[in-house]
Amino acid sequence: MMTAVVENRIDIKVLSTYKNEVEIEWNNILAYWIKYTVDHENGGFYGSVNNNNVPDVKAPKGIVLCSRILWTFSTAYNKLQEKKYLLLADRAYNYIINNFIDNQFGGVYWSVDNKGQLLNGKKQIYGLAFCIYGISEYYRATQNKAALDCCLKLYNYIEAYSFDKINGGYLEAFTRDWKSIDDFRLSDKDDNQKKTMNTHLHIIEAYANLYSVFPDEVLQRKIVSLLSIFEKNIINKKTFHLNLFFDENWTEKSSLISFGHDIEAAWLLLECAEIIGNTEQIEKYKTLSIKMANAAVKGLDTDGALWYEYNTDKHHWIKEKHNWPQAEAMVGFLNAYQITEEKKYLHQSIKSWQFINANILDKQNGEWYWGINEDYTIMQNQDKAGFWKCPYHNTRACVEVINRIEKIIKS
Repeated sequence: MMTAVVENRIDIKVLSTYKNEVEIEWNNILAYWIKYTVDHENGGFYGSVNNNNVPDVKAPKGIVLCSRILWTFSTAYNKLQEKKYLLLADRAYNYIINNFIDNQFGGVYWSVDNKGQLLNGKKQIYGLAFCIYGISEYYRATQNKAALDCCLKLYNYIEAYSFDKINGGYLEAFTRDWKSIDDFRLSDKDDNQKKTMNTHLHIIEAYANLYSVFPDEVLQRKIVSLLSIFEKNIINKKTFHLNLFFDENWTEKSSLISFGHDIEAAWLLLECAEIIGNTEQIEKYKTLSIKMANAAVKGLDTDGALWYEYNTDKHHWIKEKHNWPQAEAMVGFLNAYQITEEKKYLHQSIKSWQFINANILDKQNGEWYWGINEDYTIMQNQDKAGFWKCPYHNTRACVEVINRIEKIIKS
């Protein structure tokens, strides 16, 4: 008994140190985005800021960036109740409402130019999902009914146009006026397929966040359906990696493994089940969480960081260490520790943070580098803030770690 008490004290000390370090970093990231990314001339936030903190004032602005900024500062206000964070959330929300909402056809634009004028009106469902995610968190902060109404409109557009009534799940993209489209891709690196793991992961994340402020029975059923789709179609039943790309019939169309998505889904899907309070799904995803976390372990290098991707057909590793998979590893392995109480998972979560602290943090200019190469050189020609480089994975990891450690210590 005495040994167990001593071990628990050691764990609490380790966890408290971990939490304190992450809290400091969370505040540093928030301060960076306040100082370097606000576009005082054209409104909103710059579309791109380089590693030297110099903005590209002519860069386009994407709905994903703006929505993630909105979520970030709404979450910060909800946790810390500091008005400066609410002011940034207000700024992001108002910019989305004034510049991204398509008042003619519904939904949101994919991008606008630096002055906020329509650039790409494509209806990418991933973008609508993140807009719901950000605005629902803003509604939690403000109780602004117009924000909730906006979320529900976007949700209804997804259900009306994207939901596949025959095969289940959601189609990727449409033209501005919701017609069929040839190019479904989020970016040039993606396969051009009608359904993807990535979009489904962030639809369920958005729906769960909306449900947490608007507990609607139909929405709850949609979340349960998405959890079932992940179990049936997306989580590989042999390897427990995620299958990434599919046709409309859920035929797998890719041989890539994305270790960052594996460990992200390992905690996020369980959290969605917990938000809706579905006991059956919670128990199911506790088991799947550990299996997915163990699958992600196969992508770890000896330094504790996750490699980016592996192509099983070509037996080819993409030996880059991007920032966001390491952030997701902090949460995913801590989640595995919470479920199992096996210390190896806690140690790996901390090791992921230590790798970030040593290699990904820009301790001179602030924020996180995009990533590092196999030889530990910094990946060049990448944004510090940009269309895809947002304060989302890193601040979310910080908040999740803080909240989870508080819960562990309290219990």
